[in-house]
Amino acid sequence: MRILLSVYACEPEKGSEPGVGWHWAVELAGLGHEVEVITRSSNRNAIEKALANAPVAGLCFHYCDLPAWAKWWKRGNHGIHLYYWLWQRCAYRLAKGLTQQIRFDLVHHLTFGVFRQPSLMGRLGLPFVVGPIGGGEVRSRSLRGSFPVKAEFEEILREASNKLAFWNPSLPAMFRHATVIFCKTPETQAILPARDRAKSLVQLEIGLEPHRIWQGNTARVANADFLYAGRLLYWKGVHLALKALSELRRERPDATLTVIGTGTDEAKLRKLAVALELRDSVRWLGWVPQEQIWAHYRRYTAFVFPSMHDSSGNVLLEAMSQALPVICLDTGGPGAILPTSCGIKVPVEYQSEAEVVSALSAAMLRIADHPELRVQMGRRALEAARESTWGNVVFNSYAHVEQALAASATHGMNRPNQGKQWRNAL
Repeated sequence: MRILLSVYACEPEKGSEPGVGWHWAVELAGLGHEVEVITRSSNRNAIEKALANAPVAGLCFHYCDLPAWAKWWKRGNHGIHLYYWLWQRCAYRLAKGLTQQIRFDLVHHLTFGVFRQPSLMGRLGLPFVVGPIGGGEVRSRSLRGSFPVKAEFEEILREASNKLAFWNPSLPAMFRHATVIFCKTPETQAILPARDRAKSLVQLEIGLEPHRIWQGNTARVANADFLYAGRLLYWKGVHLALKALSELRRERPDATLTVIGTGTDEAKLRKLAVALELRDSVRWLGWVPQEQIWAHYRRYTAFVFPSMHDSSGNVLLEAMSQALPVICLDTGGPGAILPTSCGIKVPVEYQSEAEVVSALSAAMLRIADHPELRVQMGRRALEAARESTWGNVVFNSYAHVEQALAASATHGMNRPNQGKQWRNAL
């Protein structure tokens, strides 16, 4: 197929959204598709350098961006939403011109992968793939009120923005004109308009590079040393991990938690650790280069990641790829990604904060006290990681896309005509 791929964030050797954009583009070309990518001009140098070192057949990039004077909107992320909204219009004009020169089989909007920020690519009159998208995840009601005032206010605003998002007519239009909608989590799938859920699928967005997957011994030393890696924000649940560690130390006084990462809530979390008398039990490593983090995963008993509403979970997959059992909350991206055989998922629905903390502590104690269980979970984590390479993720996604396109053709669902009707309605 010839695919037009819209990726605002796309950059090699990066994680998060830029890594998603880059890996999906490369893997789609690797599957034999002809891929024309629209992305930001600021990504150009890194992309051209990567392609010069390792050319990818069937992959072509087109660049567009806003004027230089508009880039101040992105400073500090305060105006990023306005910038992205305007960039979408710039990208749509470029895409419309490309469709007049090239016959595409479909257009795919990939990044940003947040449902609240709709793409305009459905207006092109092509079969339209959206996502994987996330953002529909929210804290369990029982965990509300556990944040400091500022963090609580930010959560309230986020939850309100999710509800108000559908007031933007471009959002239901995007879903209505999509042929396939990939959702990162069941929570995001659930907020889709009822008429559009039938063409949606929960699909992993992230993957692993095969050479990153650990080939060594899965055995772990008999200790109670736990690891967290990620941003230090309250909704990441670090405060829950600290409280769980405090409970755990009643049974295992040797238990420790190493924290990798920085964030706006770091000072509050450090104060909480002191208040819990964990000064000597928590190591704060701050920011650590990605290349060094891989080795950290192999030094600990388990990876603790109690995020409350992550759409994805790169660090969770990374930990699994190093044979490290995972303890997470059974919600959002981590709950969707982690197989039960690879760790312990703590339920949050109808559970109070105290009950969640106690369950986290019990999970940590169980893994620490049962070496054979750690080895078994580590082996299963490696098996799951081998199935979650970027190549497998993209291949599985596009197997579904091809089935959906075939079904549309069989049932006479002509998307180009629908797109024409959409344009005429504007």
